[in-house]
Parts: sequence; C-alpha cells; structure tokens
Amino acid sequence: MPVVTISPKFQVVSPRDIREQLELEPGQKVQALAFGNRIEFIPVQPAKALRGFLRGLDTAIDREPDRF
Repeated sequence: MPVVTISPKFQVVSPRDIREQLELEPGQKVQALAFGNRIEFIPVQPAKALRGFLRGLDTAIDREPDRF
C-alpha cells in the first residue's frame, strides 16, 4: 500500500500506479470526502461520460389498468 506525504501547503501527490489504474488526468476534478478517520477522493465524471451506461435496461413496468 503506497504511503504519501502531506506537503507544508497540505498538498498530496497521488502515486503513479493509482493514477494509471484510475486513468486520472491532470486537472481532473475529484470529490474529497471525510469518511470516518480517512479521506476519500472520488473522481468526478462529466455527464457525457455517463451517456448510455443504462443501455439495455428494461424500462417496461406493469401499471394498474386505470393508469396510462
């Protein structure tokens, strides 16, 4: 497990293997969350990147006879 150091300006550099695994790019936004006693960084994906991820999902639902 990689260990990182917090700089005097409170900056953290993510290890190369993690950046490559998550395909992070310079300037990409991440959400920072405090979860218990740890910090989690979650990559923010643009809405365009999510387009089509539900493709093939069955959206048909049974409705009551008096509903359209």
